[in-house]
Amino acid sequence: MNDPAGSFLPEARPTTLAAFIAACGRQLWQRRMAALAAQAQGGQRRGKAAVQRHALELTIDRLSRGGLNRPHTAAEQRIIGLAAEAVATYARLSPPGRARLRAALHAALAGEATLAPLFHLFHTAALQRSRGFSVRHAGLEDEAPFDLLIRRDGIEAELACDTVSAEEGRDVHRGAWVDLVDRIDPDLQTWLAAHPGRYLLKMTLPQGLREGAGDGHGQLAALHARIRTMLEGQRRADHDEAAVLRLDPLMLAAAQADELGLLSSLRREFGTQAHLAVTAAGNGVFVMAARAGRENEVAAAIRRRLFAIAPMRLSGTRPGILAMFVEDTDRTEWRELRERLELEGEARQFLANPAARGVVAVSCCSRLELLGLGAPEAAPEGEWRFRNPAHPAAKAVALAPAVLSSM
Repeated sequence: MNDPAGSFLPEARPTTLAAFIAACGRQLWQRRMAALAAQAQGGQRRGKAAVQRHALELTIDRLSRGGLNRPHTAAEQRIIGLAAEAVATYARLSPPGRARLRAALHAALAGEATLAPLFHLFHTAALQRSRGFSVRHAGLEDEAPFDLLIRRDGIEAELACDTVSAEEGRDVHRGAWVDLVDRIDPDLQTWLAAHPGRYLLKMTLPQGLREGAGDGHGQLAALHARIRTMLEGQRRADHDEAAVLRLDPLMLAAAQADELGLLSSLRREFGTQAHLAVTAAGNGVFVMAARAGRENEVAAAIRRRLFAIAPMRLSGTRPGILAMFVEDTDRTEWRELRERLELEGEARQFLANPAARGVVAVSCCSRLELLGLGAPEAAPEGEWRFRNPAHPAAKAVALAPAVLSSM
């Protein structure tokens, strides 16, 4: 199925988004939108990252205030369809089930959480219905450890939806990098005013750079201080076990003066796993390029999560499917995970382990599939699937649409 508009989702009506916001609670929704607006006004890059992370919520809010009378993008259609699936699910649930869904919505609208994992649940339910399965929200209705109970031609399977952040497979977190760049940007602009020119600061971070309290904030502050001290002393290099820093003239073609063109050239030179930032002041340009001390291991982080949830999320009495939503990734990384067979390799390593004996298949989905953003990076059937050939139900014809490998 290659359906970027998401026709497997319920029909969206003009009242869909209003009903979704009502299910969340209007006052809670308004408070959340105010908090997100405040986040978007933060540091330049941090604000942009917040808008991107909370795109689902912000799009629903924007469209609910008058955007339904114009043509929608494919992503907007998909978001409206997912909201319609949530509303339809809410209407079908028993009162206890509705209370659990409301609690899940409230949790998704608090702190750093987003609606994406819940919308992955609704995406998965609609996807299985489109394949001919009846779908019961057993997690919401029955407090089952799994989320969905699917049935087709007399055969049932349990389906557990879970989320893993790609950040768990990176030593240098993108969020931490954004915070560092926002911290150092005013210093760089001041320094460029006194030292006009084109510069490149290359950083290797063997100990990584992570978000969070404690060591995360300490790492950021320490690295910021080292860069500032290095610039003030006009030193070209600084290194220890935590970081290797080197400042050189920027030798890329000066014709790439705009930030987009420069970043594209830098990406080709430093590779897809490098973290890049450009600061400009007058005629001066300062580029920072950082890498961890080792390659990213996003697929391995997914495998670790599979091992962690398999014994907790499935009953073991029926064939089980683990549906993973991979957050905090982008088109390039998602494509490379597939093309390098990293997703397939780690999934099959998990499925070959005795701990996976109750799992008939694993699926992986990113925001590209969730929002119907299309090929070539996104899976044409809404998810990448990997079947466990050793499971007794692996060859069951009734389960085939949900478990047959897509790669």
